[in-house]
Amino acid sequence: MSDQHSQQAGQPAQGKAATASQWAIVRWWRRFSDRHTTLAQFIVFFILSNGVTVLQLVLMPVLKAIFNGTSLVGTNFQIWRMGTVGGKPYYLFDYAAGSIGHGGGGGLAYFLAVEITLLIAQVINFFLQRNITFKSNSSVWKAAFWYLVAYVIITIIAAALQGWYKDPIYGFFQHTLNWGGLGTTIADLVTMIINSAISFWVFFPIFKVIFRQEPTESQASAQ
Repeated sequence: MSDQHSQQAGQPAQGKAATASQWAIVRWWRRFSDRHTTLAQFIVFFILSNGVTVLQLVLMPVLKAIFNGTSLVGTNFQIWRMGTVGGKPYYLFDYAAGSIGHGGGGGLAYFLAVEITLLIAQVINFFLQRNITFKSNSSVWKAAFWYLVAYVIITIIAAALQGWYKDPIYGFFQHTLNWGGLGTTIADLVTMIINSAISFWVFFPIFKVIFRQEPTESQASAQ
């Protein structure tokens, strides 16, 4: 009986110790955030961005599988020719008709899978970063407008860069390693990670501008 009583007495003590430790971490983080605001924001931004990237990696194959079962694979989507690379026409958005790995670029199906994945991820990222990372109280509509402008510009830049690395990546995994469908899936993941990395480094300074903390009435009166 004495052992049982000692164990029961020890459990609340352990719980209190764990709670105290958690509160100590919270207090430390608050002090750290107050002293190093930008660094703290970058840490939270990094964690949330990686979570959104994981979401993209899960969502992309699902949407691709859905669109691959449609006639959109055979619909050519090559717009904004920028010149030639290696003797081949170079398009800003280069999704030739036909399945990837069988002489095509996935057509309109692959383009939609990529862009819808990015759109869903960025909408989620917008609210997470605004409310958690930067705790912004500025106009959500104004921030959304500039976020949309930045998203379009970054999408165009990422698409332009993709023209340089997309074919070599798919060629390496599909043909050099001869991995077939597995190679296509891995190449999808690699290109998605590269796109996410580009967005990651570009969006943080943009968020610092559009996700501001404006003084409240009480703060303004106190000043």
